[in-house]
Amino acid sequence: MTTKISYTIAFVLGLGMIFLGARFFFAPETATAAFGIHFNHHGDYSFDYIKGIRDIFSGLIICIFVLLKERRALGITLLAGTMIPINDMLIVLSKSYTSVLQALPHIIAILICAGFGMVLLTAKAQTKSI
Repeated sequence: MTTKISYTIAFVLGLGMIFLGARFFFAPETATAAFGIHFNHHGDYSFDYIKGIRDIFSGLIICIFVLLKERRALGITLLAGTMIPINDMLIVLSKSYTSVLQALPHIIAILICAGFGMVLLTAKAQTKSI
């Protein structure tokens, strides 16, 4: 049961990351503000495209591992992937104009990735009985 819940939450997380990544392509200024930083573009959206493709790729990997029921690979990916929201949080908190409120989505992502990554790695492999 715990594994099914973890798969569901991971899949929703993956879809959310795909959405957030796509938003960096289609609404870069909105996405950057929601990320928690101010960025003076002057028509250059390179940061947004880099961040967008990173999020889309990460979301796809998570969704693919869920669909393939690759429990251990998903758990390792979620645990290793905590480095992304940790660094994002540090970037947001390093700005003089931000607070913990802007870092909250990144903190939640850290907790989800670490928590469910551990659950998936410690869960026993399920065997199908005939």
